[in-house]
Amino acid sequence: MRTTYIARPSEITRSWYVVDATGKPLGRLASQVARILRGKHKPTFTPFLDTGDHVIVVNAEKAVLTGRKLDQKMHFRHSGYPGGARFTSYRRLMAERPERAVELAVRGMLPHNRLGRAMARKLKVYRGPEHPHQAQKPQPLELEF
Repeated sequence: MRTTYIARPSEITRSWYVVDATGKPLGRLASQVARILRGKHKPTFTPFLDTGDHVIVVNAEKAVLTGRKLDQKMHFRHSGYPGGARFTSYRRLMAERPERAVELAVRGMLPHNRLGRAMARKLKVYRGPEHPHQAQKPQPLELEF
């Protein structure tokens, strides 16, 4: 009789990867990064455990949005008060806070529960090419599109 493999927390090993967002479409970049954060690239993937790796995204300001998304796509947030809705175009978001745009895109592709929040904590996004995680010896990761 075969049994389904379930990873034990003691068996989970985490690696660090660096992804360069230069010239990459935001959505395609986010889906590949979310896959690594979830651990779906590993044979030990277990849906209800966080088996993923750490991902550092550099050059977030050089990620691109295709078509007319820069002007038509809006970021929504709400203060919690009546009339507290705020909309920001992605042109402004990418100009002022490109790290936030990448984080939002990746978080939208993770589970929307405490497991997804734990996975999102392993994502580090930086505007330029520099990052402070050299001590973790991150490996460069080429994403397939």
